[in-house]
Amino acid sequence: MSPPAGLEGAVAAIGNFDGLHRGHRGVVAHAQALARKLGKPCVLLTFEPHPADIFAGKPVIFRLTPPEAKAAQAARLGLDGMIVLSFNKEFAARPAEDFTRDILAKRLGLSAVVAGYDFRFGAGRKGDAAFLKSEGARLGFAVEIVDRITRDEEGSLEAVSSTATREALEKGDVELARRLLGHPYFVRGVVRHGDKRGRLLGFPTANIALDASNRLRHGIYAVTMEMDGVLRDGAANFGRRPTFDNGPPLLEVFLFDFSGDLYGKEVEVAFFGFIRGEAKFDSIEALIAQMEDDCVKAREILSRR
Repeated sequence: MSPPAGLEGAVAAIGNFDGLHRGHRGVVAHAQALARKLGKPCVLLTFEPHPADIFAGKPVIFRLTPPEAKAAQAARLGLDGMIVLSFNKEFAARPAEDFTRDILAKRLGLSAVVAGYDFRFGAGRKGDAAFLKSEGARLGFAVEIVDRITRDEEGSLEAVSSTATREALEKGDVELARRLLGHPYFVRGVVRHGDKRGRLLGFPTANIALDASNRLRHGIYAVTMEMDGVLRDGAANFGRRPTFDNGPPLLEVFLFDFSGDLYGKEVEVAFFGFIRGEAKFDSIEALIAQMEDDCVKAREILSRR
């Protein structure tokens, strides 16, 4: 199998890169610098599903960047493409030599690989930095290992990790998540039909079902929504709607000063501030009054972004 068109002889930054946070960007930047030096395209080489889910035998990881979100962020970072390798138990059981020979060298024809100091691969995770370098020398592709980076242009990276970001989002601390990621936490999805209840309340919403792994704290957030290249401000509820049906988690976005049909549109929603937790109200009137207050607070948060 040949490499994707336009990505022949690419330099690949390789890893899981869930979130593509500030620490990950050090590896990506190193790969981009090497690609410019070699005059080659630069790609993100990653794995789906997340290996942790495969090893656990069930979904366990709160995905910061499901594939569509990861591809969008990779494009923003200036990468030329993203190559996704299907990960399963058979893949995990393959010897490290098979991965370097059959996939990196033969299948993808990479000119160089850039990985973080802690990247491991192959059966028993026996493929480490030293092994990858020796295999590159044997098979004809360059290998560069990026040592642990402690600082970037935004300051210390000591606290930056995918785990720390997940923990922040589970608490609703989207501002901390933004500092860790180096960009606002965002989700992508297609606007679907709902029960039209928001419209009856005077707050028509765009409804988006998030990735099943999402464990963002249920509550009200100040958000922006990007659709067809246009950015709009709004307030969003993520949760189960306890006042009404306590149903499956759903993201409901109310856009300020907007009227239009969004059904079937692919959108991106970015989170800028947590307003309050989800609550059950005794009356529709009390809920509407609270929603009006939520929108005022959302506008205030967004005015400072």
